[in-house]
Amino acid sequence: MNKPLTVPPPMDGRDPSNLRGDKITGDRYFSQDFAQKEWDHLWTRIWHIAGRTADIPEAGDFMVHNFMKESVIAVRQEDGSVRAFYNSCGHRGMRMVDGMSSVEAFHCPYHGWQWGIDGVLKHAQDAEVDFSRGNPCGKLKLNELRCDIWGGFVWYSMNPDGPSLEEFLEPMPALYKNYPMDTAVRVAWYRIELNANWKFVTDNFSESYHTRTAHPQVPPWIDQDVDSARHEMWPKGHGRTVQPMRPSLSDRPAGGGNAMFEGELRKWDIDPGQYATYEDFALQGWKDLKAAKHRLWKEKGYLHYEQMDDEEITDSPHTVMFPNVTISFLPDNLILFRSEPHPENPEKCYFDLWCMAFPVEGQTEVESIMAGIRPLREAAECEHRVFDAGRGIPELAGQIVYQDMELAEAMQAGMHSRGYKDAYLSDQETRIRFFHEVLNDWIEGRR
Repeated sequence: MNKPLTVPPPMDGRDPSNLRGDKITGDRYFSQDFAQKEWDHLWTRIWHIAGRTADIPEAGDFMVHNFMKESVIAVRQEDGSVRAFYNSCGHRGMRMVDGMSSVEAFHCPYHGWQWGIDGVLKHAQDAEVDFSRGNPCGKLKLNELRCDIWGGFVWYSMNPDGPSLEEFLEPMPALYKNYPMDTAVRVAWYRIELNANWKFVTDNFSESYHTRTAHPQVPPWIDQDVDSARHEMWPKGHGRTVQPMRPSLSDRPAGGGNAMFEGELRKWDIDPGQYATYEDFALQGWKDLKAAKHRLWKEKGYLHYEQMDDEEITDSPHTVMFPNVTISFLPDNLILFRSEPHPENPEKCYFDLWCMAFPVEGQTEVESIMAGIRPLREAAECEHRVFDAGRGIPELAGQIVYQDMELAEAMQAGMHSRGYKDAYLSDQETRIRFFHEVLNDWIEGRR
C-alpha cells in the first residue's frame, strides 16, 4: 500500500436517494440457492482475514483459517513476509494442519510428505525410486493465494485476478491511518455458532436505530441520537456511523446523574461538578475531555493518542467493511465483529468477537467493552462456543454483543413469515439496503 492515502467524500448514509430500492426479501436469509450464489460470486472473490500478525511473529509461525469447506494456511516467512497456501497436500489433498503453531515444514499426516514454509515440497517417501514422472521434491508447490497485511491483520483472497487489498478496502486504510492498529492486544477471543444467517450481523451493525430498544446501557456513554451521529457510506459497500462518546441528551439516566461519564472526566483531571446543567455536562464536558486528552496523553501514558485527531481521541466511528467485518474504533479499544456462513446450513453462521485494547503505561487490565474486565495480555486461544439462546456464553450475559445475538436468532425466524415482504426502513437505516444492493451487484456480476 504505497499510494498516498486520501479519503474520498462519503455518500450520506441517511439519504435514501442514494439507493436503487432493491428489496430485502426473506429468502436470501435461508435459501440454499442464494447461499450458493454467495459462494460462487462473493466469497471466492473478496479478501478474508486469516488472523492477526501478532499471532505469527517468527518465521515458521502459522495460523489456519477455515472458511466454509475451504482451509487456508498463513505462514510467516524467513524474510518477515507472510504467505498464504491452501491447506491441502499436493499429493492427495489431505488437510495438513489446524489452529496455530510453528513448524520448519508442514507434515502431511497421511503419507508423510513435507512442505517447506515457502510451499515447496521438501520430502516424499520413496521420492527417488517410485515416481515415473520424476522426483517431486523441489518441483511441486502448494497452491498459493494472494496475501497482504493491513491494520495488524493478515488478509488473503482466493481470486488471483481481483482487486488488490488496498483497492478492496478503499478508503478504510486512509480513514484509519491514525490508529496504531497493529499494537492492539487481543484480550478476548470468541467464535460463536449462531442460529442466524451471516447477513444479520452486517445488517445489525449498519444502524444504531435499535440501540434505544435493545441496548439501554449505551446512551449514558455513546450519543447515538438520530441528529447526533453521522452516517457515511462509500461505493464499495463500506460504511460507518460516527458517534460522539458523550451522554445522550434524549435518554438520560434516572435521577440525572451519570457515573460513567463522570468517571471519564475525573480520569482526565476534569471536575464533573463544575457544569451548571446536564447539557453543559454532556456537551461542554465532551469538549473539555478532548482538550485534556490532547494535553495530557503523554503524561498519562496513552501513547496511541499521538496521531489521533480531535474526533478520534474521544469518539466512536463504528465501521462496517463489506461484506462481513465490523470494527468499532474506540479511543482505547478496537472491537472486531465478523460473521461467516456455516458450510452446510444458511440459517447458521459463525460470529467472531475479538476485543482488542491499546496498551497504556501502568495498566495491567482493561475494560474490553463487550467482554468485561480482562487482563492486558493476548488471549491464549480462541474460545469456541454455541450461543444456544445465550446458555453457551453465560459470562457475556447483559453485554451489548449478547443482546445482538439474541436479536439475530429471533430475526432469523421472522424471515420465514409469509407476512414479511420487504423492510420499511428509517433514513438512518439506509446503509442496510445499500449493503444488500452491493451484495446483489457481486452476485449478479456487476462487481
